[in-house]
Amino acid sequence: MKHLLLSIAASALLLAEPLGLPKLHIPESNMLTKKKIELGKTLFFDPSFSRDGTISCATCHDPDKAFTDQLPVSKGIDGKKGTRNAPTVINAAYNKSQFWDGRVPTLAEQSKFPPINPVEGGLHSWDEVVAKIKENPYYVKMMKEIFGIDKDQITIDHFAKAIEAFEMTVISGDSPFDRYWFGGDKNALTPEQKRGLDLFMGKGRCVECHTIEQDHALFTNHKFHNLGVGWSKIKDDLPKVLKAFKNQKEHPDEATLMNAKFSELGRYVVTGELDDIGAFKTPTLRNVELTFPYMHDGSLQTLEEVIIWYNNGGRLSPEDPKSPLIDGGIRELNLTADEIEDLVAFLKSLTSPQFKRSKK
Repeated sequence: MKHLLLSIAASALLLAEPLGLPKLHIPESNMLTKKKIELGKTLFFDPSFSRDGTISCATCHDPDKAFTDQLPVSKGIDGKKGTRNAPTVINAAYNKSQFWDGRVPTLAEQSKFPPINPVEGGLHSWDEVVAKIKENPYYVKMMKEIFGIDKDQITIDHFAKAIEAFEMTVISGDSPFDRYWFGGDKNALTPEQKRGLDLFMGKGRCVECHTIEQDHALFTNHKFHNLGVGWSKIKDDLPKVLKAFKNQKEHPDEATLMNAKFSELGRYVVTGELDDIGAFKTPTLRNVELTFPYMHDGSLQTLEEVIIWYNNGGRLSPEDPKSPLIDGGIRELNLTADEIEDLVAFLKSLTSPQFKRSKK
């Protein structure tokens, strides 16, 4: 009990929530310590947890690119391309589920899969991950100091908990928006950004999914929605795609990254519910000016394109076909060109100061 209380106290000291963020829940099963965070960070940047020693967590989640890779879809071993855009790790500790389709609940569970995905790390099993840890004297020593375990007791869960500990420290608030909305600094936003905020809350209807609470803003409702993105890839053979997915035996983590059409099934691969076809998790908008390109497939290059997509009711051009599976809340907004510019200006006010330097 004394050890647990000390860990809780250490966690509180290590994580002070920036302006605009809620209190972060630290699981009792993985209380934070400086050493555990240090180990997790080292593991996060270590490319040895891939088949050819070239791919680490940081390959797709680069701190200099706001913990993304700024590619439409990520690249793994041998230059292989997946099917999904790498979401930012920043504030991922607040997510209620991980991955675009929400197929795992925690950062610890999420961290287990990239090393063994054939398109990402390419290792064959978690046993290979553990073997690489055991080969490294530093890792063995840190595992002993942090978890109190000997070399032969190391498991994939210790690897995952260490990475989760590091990722729980990757949080950011204190943006111009936060200083304006929560801090009361009326000069923190430009006139354009203030107009954009009004549109965000009103005519643009953005806040319905990218929520702002009374005392914090995560800019996500943690739900899954079909925005019409990717419909063109499966619209001609959806029944065949559904049948093929039901017949395949791979884990959803492998299936979705290795098969572009399976990827477009979205949340369906987790729930099996037809209503979830093409539905993907609402991402946070914090630091969104730096986490381009956008959508689950990286198909929209700029914030302007994203707003145009919503403005046209789920398509880039009013002449493009609309997905019959699109959420009912997605409808034309009738924003003017000036209003689109103001909304973009507001979205840029969500960039935290420590990541502003990441802008290219």
